[in-house]
Amino acid sequence: MLDLLPDLFDQYPEQLSLANQAFTDYGKHTIFYGEIVTVSCFEDNSKVKEILATDGSGKVLVVDGKGSMNRALLGDMIAENAVKNHWQAVVINGCIRDAGTIRTLEIAVKAIGCNPIKTEKLGVGDTNVVVNFANVEFIPGWYVYGDENGLAVSESKLSVTAG
Repeated sequence: MLDLLPDLFDQYPEQLSLANQAFTDYGKHTIFYGEIVTVSCFEDNSKVKEILATDGSGKVLVVDGKGSMNRALLGDMIAENAVKNHWQAVVINGCIRDAGTIRTLEIAVKAIGCNPIKTEKLGVGDTNVVVNFANVEFIPGWYVYGDENGLAVSESKLSVTAG
């Protein structure tokens, strides 16, 4: 399967909300879907690191970094840990770093940009809260779907079939 969203929107147009922001794909995988887990933080990736150290089977971490372009909320070591813990993807309203390495990892990563500067780790941020960016609400327990065509959210799990 090379595309997911066109088929989903053909099948479930009323159940999906499309993010209206362009994201760049950084991981080796570009097609993903899973249950939403959220982090809301600003220039501190402590909670991102903490969540990605847990079992992510069937899940996607959605991080609202408030669109900050000043610091990276995901780097190669945390991304490698996400792969080890079976996360499907990480979506960041903010930046990543180590883009070359992340491109080789067996995970999908969408972010709005890159910045080589790491964050301070002060333990600041909220987990499993509703976050809103790209004109979409990302609600923990809902589902997110992504590919090179964009990013979409639905309240319930949709049947994903090769079209």
